[in-house]
Amino acid sequence: MGKVLIIDDEKQILNLLSRIIGLEGYEVFQATCCKAGLKQLEQVSPEVVLCDVRLPDGSGVELVAELKKLRPLSEVILLTAHGNIPDGVQAIKNGAFDYITKGDDNNKILPLIAKATEKATAAYNQLKASKSPVGQQYSFHTIVGKSPAIQDAMALARKVAQTDVPVLLTGETGTGKEVFAQSIHQDSSRQGKAFVAINCSSFSRDLLESEMFGHKAGAFTGALKETKGLFEEANNGTIFLDEIGEMAFDLQAKLLRILETGEFIKIGDTRPIKVNVRIIAATNRDLSKEIAEGHFREDLFYRLSVFQIHLPPLRERIEDIPLHIKSFVDSLSAKMGKIIQTISPEYINILKQHVWKGNVRELRNVVERSLIIADGNTLTPESLPLNLQHPEMANSGSYSGFDLSGVEKMHIQKVLKYTNGNKTETSRLLGIGLTTLYRKIEEYKLQL
Repeated sequence: MGKVLIIDDEKQILNLLSRIIGLEGYEVFQATCCKAGLKQLEQVSPEVVLCDVRLPDGSGVELVAELKKLRPLSEVILLTAHGNIPDGVQAIKNGAFDYITKGDDNNKILPLIAKATEKATAAYNQLKASKSPVGQQYSFHTIVGKSPAIQDAMALARKVAQTDVPVLLTGETGTGKEVFAQSIHQDSSRQGKAFVAINCSSFSRDLLESEMFGHKAGAFTGALKETKGLFEEANNGTIFLDEIGEMAFDLQAKLLRILETGEFIKIGDTRPIKVNVRIIAATNRDLSKEIAEGHFREDLFYRLSVFQIHLPPLRERIEDIPLHIKSFVDSLSAKMGKIIQTISPEYINILKQHVWKGNVRELRNVVERSLIIADGNTLTPESLPLNLQHPEMANSGSYSGFDLSGVEKMHIQKVLKYTNGNKTETSRLLGIGLTTLYRKIEEYKLQL
């Protein structure tokens, strides 16, 4: 179920909440003051923190900011015996998930913890996905496509793989930049060494710095032990910096130092650390424009772009779409335990006509949805979303609200059944926010 940390100096309430929450299947930890709460947070990494506002050594409202700085992905719910609006507003500003009154809102505690746990779990899963320690999943042999555009990109990537120079991959979201990064690594002399990937847009400025370079014990409040950064983890291997254009300007200077000297300094330390790391960066932004606007360092751009490879969008290589469809059907149907024998020509033609703003990633999601919806062993247009089946009608608004709501209700119900009621996974597959999904479940009175 997840871990919940309760911080409250009233023993009776602390024990009561622990028992109630523990009976729901959560692993519960206790603390009676701010200091003990921060220590427990560091040690157990709970998904949710339930914290009293008034504590012996400080204010819970102010503690929220420290808790979020130490564990940004953990969710904090504040409890107070005497609720007031200014405290509530400040708590939310500091990053609290919610602010509730003891006694009056007791019936809200368990549903709130459930929602907060789902949100935190999804965030932690995203974090794990955004930094993979060893990349063995992709190679040049796994790249799908026979179009001249993708073949040219692969030829360039194969050539640069044999060198140790930095590489800058450009292209729209979903064009497969991490696939190319891993392929370059696997085809290089660093094969078998660490491949570490991190998405620079997934972190706040402070968290990104800590993730990249690590920190010494005592470097900031709650930093109880020394941690390795990803550059240390990637020593003698490759680090992939996805969405490099999102990196804070001052952090860019530290990255430039690594490129120039092979050294960096941990947060809270004065001693430089030497590493041997190959850097591959990627962006979907126009870095020339970012430089002109003062958002990206020109000197860093020139160091990173020693060798640039542009990955073409899917709409510029339509001939590759059937190959991608087959590849996704083969891999996803096996995981789902489905047997798809035929993909209808009409199904393929519809997908070839779509714009694909999300590129290969968007196509994968559509195929995955089709496999969930399809009842037989053939993929037909009926398994596609309505906006793909009838783009002209979807744009004209000719569907009635009744028709759309009926289809939406059935679809959400079917996906919920497929995920065994996992709402986080359901929201991912549907491409909607978790909050939106909860609202739809309530609106349609769906049975879970």
